[in-house]
Amino acid sequence: MRGLASWYLYRTYREVDMSLKISVLQPVPEETVRVAQAAFSKGTPYLTLRDELGVIFHDEDFNDLYPDDGQPALAAWRLAWVTILQFRENLPDRQAAEAVRGRIDWKYLLGLELTDPGFDFSVLSEFRGRLLAGSGEARLLDKLLTCCQERELLKARGKQRTDATRVLAAIRVMNRLELIGESIRAALNELSTVAPTWLQSMAPSDWYKRYSRRIEDDRLPQSQEKRAAYAQTLGEDGFLLLDHLASSAEAAAWRELPTVATLRLVLARHDERTHQTSDGQGMSQIRFKAEKELAPADEGIESPYDPEARYRSRYETNWTGYIVHLSETCEEEEIHLITHVVTTDASVHEVQQTAAIHQALVEKGLPPGEHLVDSAYIDAELLVNSRQQHAIDLVGPTRLNNAWQTKIEGGYSIEQFAIDWKAQQVRCPQGKIATPWKSGLNGAGDPVINTWFRPQDCQACHAHDLCTKAKSRRLTFHPRERYEALQAMRQRLASPEGKQLYQRRAGIEGTISQGVRAFGLRLCRYCGLAKTGLQHIATAAAINLDRIVAWFDEIPQAQTRTSRFARLAPA
Repeated sequence: MRGLASWYLYRTYREVDMSLKISVLQPVPEETVRVAQAAFSKGTPYLTLRDELGVIFHDEDFNDLYPDDGQPALAAWRLAWVTILQFRENLPDRQAAEAVRGRIDWKYLLGLELTDPGFDFSVLSEFRGRLLAGSGEARLLDKLLTCCQERELLKARGKQRTDATRVLAAIRVMNRLELIGESIRAALNELSTVAPTWLQSMAPSDWYKRYSRRIEDDRLPQSQEKRAAYAQTLGEDGFLLLDHLASSAEAAAWRELPTVATLRLVLARHDERTHQTSDGQGMSQIRFKAEKELAPADEGIESPYDPEARYRSRYETNWTGYIVHLSETCEEEEIHLITHVVTTDASVHEVQQTAAIHQALVEKGLPPGEHLVDSAYIDAELLVNSRQQHAIDLVGPTRLNNAWQTKIEGGYSIEQFAIDWKAQQVRCPQGKIATPWKSGLNGAGDPVINTWFRPQDCQACHAHDLCTKAKSRRLTFHPRERYEALQAMRQRLASPEGKQLYQRRAGIEGTISQGVRAFGLRLCRYCGLAKTGLQHIATAAAINLDRIVAWFDEIPQAQTRTSRFARLAPA
C-alpha cells in the first residue's frame, strides 16, 4: 500500500503544474531548537551551518523555474538544501526524503517542525529536472559562494588552482559487436512502446531470438569467420530497421527517437554501406569496418544508453565517460573553497577549458590573481590572453619540446637560436643567419613564423648532424609575444620562487581525492552530460559545506598523511 501511495503521489505531482508561491522565511521553530540542542549538545555540521550562515537559498532564486499558475509547490529553497545534503551523504532520493522526515539535524537546517511529515521522494527528481530545464543547476554552488563572499570568507584576485579527473559513465563498456547489437535492441524496445503494431508487422521472426535479451547474455562467436558473419548480420538488421522507418509514411514521427538516432550514428561509424545497381534493381552491400577505419573517438558513441559518454586515454589510463574540472582557492591561512565546476565529455582536452573557466570566474566576480594549473591547461595563446583579457596570471609548466635535438647530447634545439625580432632574422649557434621570415598558420590554425637557413651554409657546418637531418635547418616558432611568454614561464618555474609558488597547485589533488573517496565524484549517478554536470555541481557545494563547518569549528586543514613509521625517520 505504501508503494502504491508513493506512486500515486508521484503521478499526481508530475501531472499537475506546480507554481512557486514565495514563502516568508521563518526562524527555526522553538521546539526544534530545544530538541536539537538537547540531542546534540556538542553541535553537528548542520546546526553549525544554520547558526553561522543562516538561510543561503531563497524561493526567489528559483522562481523563474516554475510556471505562474498551478498548485503551490514545495519551498524551492528547502529542495535546494536537500539536493546538496543528499550528495554530501551520498543518499538516493528515497533515503534523502526519509532523512527530511526523520532526522532532527536536517529539520533544524531546513527550519521544519519536528512533526513535519516531509514529502514524497519523487519531488527531488522533479526539482532536478526543473534545474536542468531552466539551466539553473549552477545556482546550487553560486548562491553558497555569494553567501561566503558577503561574510568575507571568499575574495577575488587571490590564488586559485585547477585540475581535472576522470568520471566513469553509468554504463557497461562494450566491444564493437555488442555496441551495434545493443543499439538495435534499444531502438526496438523504444519502438515497442510507441509503435508496437507497426513494429510487429515488420520485424522478422529471427529478431525475437536475437534481440529479446541483452546482447552480453549470449556468448559471442569465437572464430574470426563466425564473428565476421555475426557482424554482417547485425549490420543488415540495423540498416533494415532504418530502411523501414525511412520508407514508412506512418513512421515519420519515430525516425528521430533518441535510440533510433543513436543507432543511425553507431552504424555510420562501424559499418560501410555501398549501393550498386544490377539488372535495373538497386542493391546495397554492408561491410564491417576495420579498427583503423573508424572515425576519431570524440565522434564515437560508446553506449546507446548514454550516447554522450566518450572514450579517453590519458597517461595510460583508459575510461569511458566524462571529465570534471575543479577550481578552488588556495591562499595560505584561509579557507579553501571550490569556486567553479565544469563537466565535459571525456574527449574534450583540458586546454580547451582554460579560457571558459576564466570567463566563468570573472562573471562570478571571483577571478584569480594567480591561477595555478598543470601543463594540460597551458599554451602560448592562453598565457598571453589570460593576462590581457582578465588580468589573470596563468602559472604552470609549458609543454616540453619533443624535437629529437633535445634528446641527444649537444643537440641544437630552437632555444639555442637567437631571434632578432626587429630585423626579422634568426642566428644559429654557429653564427649563420636565416633571413627568410614568413608568417603563416600551423595545422591547428595558430599563427606561426617560418624561417630556414641556406643549404650551402648548413651542409658546410661541422655541427650539421647535431642540428638537422635535412639539407638545411628549418624553424617554426610563435610570434614574439607568445614566444616570449613561453620562455618567461619556463624561466619563472625554474627559479626558487617559482618552484615554491607552484607547489601550491598540488593541493587540488587532495580535493579530487576527497571528492572521489568521500563524495562519489568519479562515478556517475545518472546518464547524460547535463545530469552528470548537476551531480558534480551539487558535490562541489557539499564539499564546500564540509570545509565551511571545519573553518567555523577551527579544525585545521590536514597535512599530507604520514605513516607512523615514517615519522620516526631522522630529520
